[in-house]
Amino acid sequence: MNSEIIEAITQIAKDKRIEKDNLRDMLENIFSQMILKKYGTTDNFDIIVNIDKGDVEIFQEMTVVENVEDPVTEIDLETARQSDPDIELGEDYVEVIKPEAFGRRLIVTAKQSLNQRIRDFEREHILEEYKNRIGEIIIGDIHQINRKGAFINVEKTEVFLPRSEQIYNERLRRGNTIRAIIKEVRAENKGTEIIVSRADKQFLIRLFELEVPEIYDGIIEIKKVAREAGDRSKIAVESIDRRVDAVGACVGMKGVRIQAVVKELNNEKIDIINFTSEPTLYISRAMTPAKPTKVLVNEEENMAVVIVPDDQMALAIGRNGQNLRLASELTGYQIEPVKQSEYEAQLSEKYVSIEDMGELPKSIKKKLLEADLNSLDDILRQGMEGLLEIPGIGQKSAEKALELANQYKARQEKTEDVEKEEATI
Repeated sequence: MNSEIIEAITQIAKDKRIEKDNLRDMLENIFSQMILKKYGTTDNFDIIVNIDKGDVEIFQEMTVVENVEDPVTEIDLETARQSDPDIELGEDYVEVIKPEAFGRRLIVTAKQSLNQRIRDFEREHILEEYKNRIGEIIIGDIHQINRKGAFINVEKTEVFLPRSEQIYNERLRRGNTIRAIIKEVRAENKGTEIIVSRADKQFLIRLFELEVPEIYDGIIEIKKVAREAGDRSKIAVESIDRRVDAVGACVGMKGVRIQAVVKELNNEKIDIINFTSEPTLYISRAMTPAKPTKVLVNEEENMAVVIVPDDQMALAIGRNGQNLRLASELTGYQIEPVKQSEYEAQLSEKYVSIEDMGELPKSIKKKLLEADLNSLDDILRQGMEGLLEIPGIGQKSAEKALELANQYKARQEKTEDVEKEEATI
């Protein structure tokens, strides 16, 4: 039976890539509803759907009786013998139902119902498929651009690239082929919405996996990524094989690997550093392209001070503070840059040499200098026990040296407190 329903849905099924078994189940369900609406029951009906032939057969089983009380389940002997002359009372009679029996209106309703089921199936199928593909890179063609974002065709499926997930300085054009990462799948009332991204950190990671086989194979691990899409990214990598240089592998021969990623990201600058669990070294590397001369770390408060050459201060901070922000994000430390000249000036202000301690007798100064003690802090670090071990320094000399050192230290601290109060005012 090449019914209108079969003809109508065959092409739809092909376009929507619906499997035969799923289509068969849909059709059987639709015809069951048609039978239920017309006859009030489906108990004595059989539906056979042959998708390959585009054929549906509906059989109604009835019992042959002398007097019909229920025309849905019973048939009289005279009528039954018109088709089967040998049939007797009490036997089962099977009648083939023709599509015309359902009426034009019921068939149209069934087609509408089937179309809705196909749309629902397609929505669920896409939802499930793309949920399993989150984090995967897709390639598609841009077919529409509006103020909210770009719509991309991927394997007969439409995905959406919002403006917030685009590289801000990249100009997209209709018809262009583009790559992005599947970030999210949403089930909306109007249908399934697949959100893709080019600004997400994971897109950068997946691009390196494509370009660097050692990352894909697990020999090199990307430990941390900090990214401001379109401008700059910082990546910390680590190799589990000592024979493999993690940074070198990511850069590639003559920079061919990293350049492929940079080109895909509209010339975004990428700093690749070796990961280390030692905070001082890690922070120093994260400040690339600046090269700090010293890093002071407070691990308890996750704070660090980096001392950089005066002529590299702009590099350390970066445009609008970008380099500093990315280094802080990559390391997890709040980083404060200080010029080398300012740091040295602060050190010289706090440094008090033994020669400058005028109240200290020359004989004691001489003994201390011979013991390689040159400053106020050196005396305080030695303490009484350390001073007494110096040849020529007795109890009274040690007490005198410590007393004067403590006095100088107290004056220093008082001066610092006053400066802080004045700065606050």
